[in-house]
Parts: sequence; structure tokens; C-alpha cells
Amino acid sequence: MEHMMSALEIFHKGGIVMYVLVLCSLAVVTIAIERGSYFHKVDAGRAFAEKFYTLLKANRTVAAMELVKTASGDLPELLLSAQALRPEQIGAYFEMQSGIILAKMRKYLYYLSVIVTMAPLLGLLGTISGMISSFSVFNLDAGQAGAITGGVGEALIATAMGLCVAILSLTVHAYFSQRIDAIVTDMEQCCSIAELHPAVFTEEIEITEGVSCHEIA
Repeated sequence: MEHMMSALEIFHKGGIVMYVLVLCSLAVVTIAIERGSYFHKVDAGRAFAEKFYTLLKANRTVAAMELVKTASGDLPELLLSAQALRPEQIGAYFEMQSGIILAKMRKYLYYLSVIVTMAPLLGLLGTISGMISSFSVFNLDAGQAGAITGGVGEALIATAMGLCVAILSLTVHAYFSQRIDAIVTDMEQCCSIAELHPAVFTEEIEITEGVSCHEIA
């Protein structure tokens, strides 16, 4: 309890911007949880992309389509939805749909980049505000020197808080940006090999040729 009271006291010394920084940190955590849940649902994984690529490269179109139908995620759904298209339409369809998928994946990441820039500025604003208040007590009395230095120390709390929020936001943004880059690589790999093997999307291919899950693996 004593440590909690000390933390609250330090928090209040940081000024009103501390409340804004707390809201920013809550926004970062909320976005991280929401995006983590979303990517867990839509990301088919690197293993799927590699297996699909390997199967089509070996001209095992039936096994590749069986793999697509048994997998979950945006990439398998994209490949499966192209099944009714003509070969000349597949390239443009992939390009359009992949753009939509990537736009959904980048949702809310812009706010993280804004917080990365804004949080240190808010901390600096709190520090400057605190320093102005500290120097406003300056007069010729010798006892005011301690009040000034103490006020400056308290004002730096806002800067420290702003940097912590910015670091947290930058870490989350970098993680999901890297994950999007990996998904883009998988999509390009699978869509490129699929365009070279348009037979995988023809309706004549039936998954009734005795292909089992063991054979696909």
C-alpha cells in the first residue's frame, strides 16, 4: 500500500499530461491485444505457404487444393475464392483482394505511429510546464533554490513517462509491421506460383482422387 501511495504521488507530480499519457498507454495495449487476436485468426502461417508452394511446384494440384480447403486464414480463403475465375482474371483478382487484406491488417497501426511521435512531445510539454511553475517561485530568498531544483525533478517525471509510452508503442508497431511483411511474402509466393498453375483453380479438379492428409504432408 505504501508503494502504491508513493507511485500515485509521483504520478500526480507529473502534471495533467500524465493522464493523457496513461490514455495513450491504454490505447497501445488495447490495439496490441486486438491486433494479436486478429492476426492469430487470419494468418495461415509460413508452413502453409511453403507446403502449398512445394506441392504446386511438383505439379500436385489436387493435393495443393486439398491443403487450401483444409487450412484457415485469409490466404487460403483468397486462393479458394479464385476457383471460379478464368485463368486471365486470376492475376488482377489476386492483386485487388490482397490489397484489401493488407489494408485490414494495417488497421490501427497508424495510431501506434502517432503515439510514438506524440508521447515524447507530451512528456516534454509536461516537463516545460513544470519547469515554468518551478521558476515562477524564484525570488531573492535563499530558501527558494531547493524549491526550484525539486520542481525541475518533478517535472522530468512527465518526460520519463512519455518516453516509456513511446517505447511501448514502437515495440508493438514494429512487431506487427514485421508480421505483415512476412504475410506479404507468403502471399506473393503463393499467388505467383498459383498464377503459373491455373489448373489448380479449375472446377474440373475434384478432391476425390484418394488424396489423404498423410499424402499432403
